[in-house]
Amino acid sequence: MAQFGFENDIHSILRLDMPITNAPMARWQRKASSSNTSALNGLSPGKPANVSLSSSKTPSKTPGKSKKQTPSKMGGDRFIPVRNSKQMDVASFLLTKENEPVDTNNTTGTSENQKAWSMSLNGYNIEDAKILHLGGKPLNAPEGYQNNLKVLYSQGATPASTKKTRYISSAPERILDAPELRNDFYLNLFDWSSRNILAVALHNSVYLWDATQGDITLLMKMEREEDYICSLSWTKEGSYLAIGTSDCKIQLWDVENQKRLRSMGSHTARVGSLSWNDHVLSSGSRSGHIHHHDVRLADHHIFTLHGHSQEVCGLKWSPDGRYLASGGNDNLVCVWPGVQEGSTSNDGQSVRCWSEHQGAVKALAWCPWQPNILASGGGTSDRHIRIWNVNSGSCISSLDTQSQISSLVFAPNYKELVSAHGYAHNNVVIWKYPSLTRVAELAGHEDRVLSLTLSPDFSSIATIAADETIRLWKCFEVDPIKKKAKERMAKSSSSVIHQSIR
Repeated sequence: MAQFGFENDIHSILRLDMPITNAPMARWQRKASSSNTSALNGLSPGKPANVSLSSSKTPSKTPGKSKKQTPSKMGGDRFIPVRNSKQMDVASFLLTKENEPVDTNNTTGTSENQKAWSMSLNGYNIEDAKILHLGGKPLNAPEGYQNNLKVLYSQGATPASTKKTRYISSAPERILDAPELRNDFYLNLFDWSSRNILAVALHNSVYLWDATQGDITLLMKMEREEDYICSLSWTKEGSYLAIGTSDCKIQLWDVENQKRLRSMGSHTARVGSLSWNDHVLSSGSRSGHIHHHDVRLADHHIFTLHGHSQEVCGLKWSPDGRYLASGGNDNLVCVWPGVQEGSTSNDGQSVRCWSEHQGAVKALAWCPWQPNILASGGGTSDRHIRIWNVNSGSCISSLDTQSQISSLVFAPNYKELVSAHGYAHNNVVIWKYPSLTRVAELAGHEDRVLSLTLSPDFSSIATIAADETIRLWKCFEVDPIKKKAKERMAKSSSSVIHQSIR
């Protein structure tokens, strides 16, 4: 019997249908009791509490959908504000002020006085103060901390969207035929005017192509078949064209009326290079002499420069008119002083004379935004682009292009340098200035490129080559927004000029 009594006691202990009195409380009971305790402790003495009775039975929120607490470990993005005593005093004053009765009598005068007192004591109007103002900056995250949400919620632009690349087409915008073009490296056979007219010399004739309308006009033709055109140069205004010929003369033409104004003879050999400086026209010939002509005078020849022993094939006035640069078949680059107003004499001495090139120097270009900078390019035996500082006389930089250089021009829209090449590449290359890093290469001509010129709006270049074609390349088109801003500035400056004239 004692054995059966012991077994009954064991079974009664192991039964689970009875409540366990000594077991720990369930999780939801602990949360309910803690929430009730905090609610009772946070009640104000003067205000009744509105506590729901259901909180003692079930949890107030679904456990799976409850808000996650921000981790308090070091390195999180939780910001704990700094509250100084002054802020707490202001907040306490504003809270207690809400319970005070409002005095309707003399409200305007009292508010004015209170505002003045507040401004003098606190530095601001207490009526505009906030009950709780968070000041100070959050601490920086420790080194190595990574926020996983940064990739999802960052509003910063990606590098691909911020980097704007400029597209330069490798194909020409237009191709024009140039039959009977003279394949002579030392001649300068076309020029682009400020009125958007391209002048081209084909054997013994000069043609004008209107880049705006597309019209072609025959301006002149030499009388003798054996004579030919050697050089062309527009005036700054684009109204008159100077033409150098093989019979040692220079003709001046009024393009609008298609009328020859005069013929000037002073050279003893063909005139292969021309350059304008206001009313002074400078010409270089095969004899190595450079002549200055004042086209306003009947006796036009005012001075002769002696510095080259062979043909002068490059001639360029600086944008400010202070210097004249000349390049010759004797591999020299010379810089001459400007012509003084009313002066018919000069000492004839060059300001600079460089002999570093090992080939003929036809390519010359002045920098429009740095008037004291000159770029020069050598022929087949040299193939170097050299950048000179006229003031100091030093060579700033030099680059071997591995090809004959026939022409150079600066493109101000993007501050770049463009070079035209003959043997062996027969191409056009755009270089970033002053680093002289290659930006783009324009290939398409089937023979050597003899010359290039820049459009009046600086957005395009025209190249002429021995393959008897002229190719137009649109390489320097400005962003429309920047273009409009420049036009507005130009209009405003022109309006100021007109007002001063009036």
